[in-house]
Amino acid sequence: MKSILSWFVLIVSIAVIVSSCSEKEESTTATAIPITSSDDSSDNSTSTSDNSSSSLGVFVVVGDSGSIVRSTDNGSNWDNATSPTENNLQSVTFGNNTFVAVGLSGNIVRSTDNGSSFDNVTSGTTQHMYGVTYANNTFVTVGKGGKIYTSSDGITWTFRTSGIGDNLLGVGFGNNTFVAVGYSGKIVRSTDNGETWDNATSPTDNRIYGIDFGNNTFLAAAQSGNLVRSTDNGSSFDNVTDPLWAGQNKYEVAFGNNTFVVVENRQRIVRSTDNGSSFDTASDGPNDDYYGVGFGNNTFVAVGSLGNIVRSTDNGSSFVNVTSPTEIHLRAVTFKE
Repeated sequence: MKSILSWFVLIVSIAVIVSSCSEKEESTTATAIPITSSDDSSDNSTSTSDNSSSSLGVFVVVGDSGSIVRSTDNGSNWDNATSPTENNLQSVTFGNNTFVAVGLSGNIVRSTDNGSSFDNVTSGTTQHMYGVTYANNTFVTVGKGGKIYTSSDGITWTFRTSGIGDNLLGVGFGNNTFVAVGYSGKIVRSTDNGETWDNATSPTDNRIYGIDFGNNTFLAAAQSGNLVRSTDNGSSFDNVTDPLWAGQNKYEVAFGNNTFVVVENRQRIVRSTDNGSSFDTASDGPNDDYYGVGFGNNTFVAVGSLGNIVRSTDNGSSFVNVTSPTEIHLRAVTFKE
């Protein structure tokens, strides 16, 4: 009897121990869920923070001697990015998760890591390329001698005939139409994604440097203070009067928040809130020049000689200087959401 009782006590003790171990395992698993959840939450928080940072977007600026700088905080702070070239870079755009910049001697570089580093791309030409844009799943670059190239990925480029021999300096897009501008007031347009190009009516013989589109209006910046615009999808252009300082070269245009911003030499910036009908002065500086301007996340960024960078967060009404990591001339700026 005693033996049976001893066995019974032993079995009960083992059951208690097993039950205790099981409860501990369940307890550990239960506490692991909140820890994992906390880790996930931390990861999500980090991701949210990263997304919040990336939600500010990325500005990328290119310039002489292959200079590339970028900002991930809406243009407040800037750092140098890795560049694979020492050739002057003239223009930059973003599309298809890729930054593409073009420059002298047919140099094309691209970045798929948010502009941190760039690699050379074979362009198929040694001609200078001056302007580039992206739309309708197509990169379009224009350059010396009216050369035009298109690409879907920024890697492989196809030559297109513009039909003119004059240099093309800038290209823009709107309403399924690419419009390129250049020397001697030349303007060409394409309605088939850059495959073929036709002449558009131009009101000037002045060199046209840059163009952008907004509110069904193409606005282009030209030599000697000339501004031209089109409200018929780039078929024809008319002169626009800038009565504020008509003699200064105007180099580039950006559109955002129903506002056109135009930059020119002597650090002057003008803007229009009525589709280019009238302009007012946003900034009037000393003797250095602004060459490029871009818009993103409610911020205009203008860049120019000696590494100058300024930004506006009040819709182009005023601009403030920000610290630049370079003193090299900066030529163009673009933005990635």
